Amino acid sequence: MQGTQTESRVTKSRNGGSMGEVASQENELHTLESPFVEGEVLPGNALPIGGAHQSGEGVNFVLFSRHATRVCLELFQNADDSYATRSIELDPARHRTGDVWHVWVRGIPAGQLYGYRIEGPYQPELGHRFNPNRLLLDPYARAIASVKDWDFSAARGYDSSSIQSDLSISTVDNAGTTPKCVFTSDDFDWETDAPPNHPASDTVIYETHVRGFTIDPTSGVAHPGTFRSLAEKIPYLKDLGVTAIELMPVTEFNENELMRLNPVTKNRLTNYWGYNPVALFSPKQSYSIGGAPGQQALEFREMVKAFHRAGIEVILDIVLNHTAEGDELGPTFCLRGIENSIFYTLEEDGRRYYKDFTGVGNTLNANHPVVRQFVMLVLRYWAMQMHIDGFRFDLASVLGRDGNGKIVTLP
Repeated sequence: MQGTQTESRVTKSRNGGSMGEVASQENELHTLESPFVEGEVLPGNALPIGGAHQSGEGVNFVLFSRHATRVCLELFQNADDSYATRSIELDPARHRTGDVWHVWVRGIPAGQLYGYRIEGPYQPELGHRFNPNRLLLDPYARAIASVKDWDFSAARGYDSSSIQSDLSISTVDNAGTTPKCVFTSDDFDWETDAPPNHPASDTVIYETHVRGFTIDPTSGVAHPGTFRSLAEKIPYLKDLGVTAIELMPVTEFNENELMRLNPVTKNRLTNYWGYNPVALFSPKQSYSIGGAPGQQALEFREMVKAFHRAGIEVILDIVLNHTAEGDELGPTFCLRGIENSIFYTLEEDGRRYYKDFTGVGNTLNANHPVVRQFVMLVLRYWAMQMHIDGFRFDLASVLGRDGNGKIVTLP
């Protein structure tokens, strides 16, 4: 038995109140505890689909990969560690149900860092780009622990020095230069939180960028450029008559992905806007004030709760049509190394190449039931676990195109 009771770390606030996995600092900002624990390994379950979920006294890890021949779950102490503190190889006979790999590990705490290594065919001409030398992100990870100056060029799954370009696999290990997933608990005291549900005719939407809205000192906030700073601006938004705030992408992205330089300063340009997603379930780490791994998920929920208390809805601008893995010369950090031939729309006569209906190198294959389920779970998570009131879909029409790029029509 894996157990039915969930262990929780309980701390006390200064007034003596129990806060579960949340502690109160002297400045009364919430932070997460994240001691490292490891324990017994059991087969686990194929459900719920995708991600890491608390199950009794442990965590159940689930990953979809149809063509993988070997899957290894690796646990880490720090985001920039090159070596795992523990590697758990999944036995297909015990840890696989159909196309789903799964394992249960006792004693995994909130804040635990992890990633996957997946082995399978490296045959770009057939659409397969597995590379066990690449530590991969869980596409369902609720938070990401970033590394400083994450360089996408170090994440390429192919040998860029080879005359065959991406047809030759890279043997360089990138674990120390790539972000790690964070196991986070979805427990949060929403109290009586409820969506404001303003009529469309009365809705006044204020679109903004989390960092840009308050990063300048003139904004007068305590934590500029963060989710907490947005909550500090609620009185200002109320004075404007705003009923809904629409946030430009808040899911994790790599601001250091660009190689181009500013022609004047010669400094490397950064991705400011966030329309090239890395992890669709994870709020952007740099939009939190810091603290333990997974802090960004907590602070995002607190922000939404504060807006709802003030009668303001929260709408997300979300990108579900492509990922930052780009074309055949792009990095391998998640879907490409998990199941490239299913998650992306590939050319029929040369599956080495990607159909690019988005202008950024690749297109998510939303026609496939597994990918369509993934997209729906992303939306359900933000609506049900993060209490988001609505979405603005970036290039929404791409999600309704077939393999040839034509709009899918109902019979």
